[in-house]
Amino acid sequence: MVSATVSPPWTYTLQLPRDPRAPGVARGMLRTVLRVHGMAELTEIAELLASELVTNAHLHSSGPYSLRLCDAGRSRIRLAVRDTSPRIPAPFRWAPAAPAEAAEQGRGLYLVTLYAESWGAIPLRRGLPGRGGKLLWVECAAEKPW
Repeated sequence: MVSATVSPPWTYTLQLPRDPRAPGVARGMLRTVLRVHGMAELTEIAELLASELVTNAHLHSSGPYSLRLCDAGRSRIRLAVRDTSPRIPAPFRWAPAAPAEAAEQGRGLYLVTLYAESWGAIPLRRGLPGRGGKLLWVECAAEKPW
């Protein structure tokens, strides 16, 4: 029997249809990848971050989306969600501020800025007209430095 090992850096990409079950599927893939790579200690934070980003893609884009998970070195991972909406949400456009007390939206992505080590957004303008979108990414580590 031939055994295979994947040495860092590794990357997995999950293509997700516009389906309300997609965030759950994404969390399942995330848990499996982290476990097989010996990074189970990142599961709780990574699951929260991925769930918020994938749910945001489901709610605010009209097409399919994808979750990419990759090794970022030093017990860190990078999660990225690509979707078809060009709109970059508030916490990714400027310094995050807590949502207003009566706000009905924005709390989930604000949580992302609290638990992620770093985050960012990349507008995607290439391809056919109307086929742009964005990529939101976050990095998380086993322990917060504070």
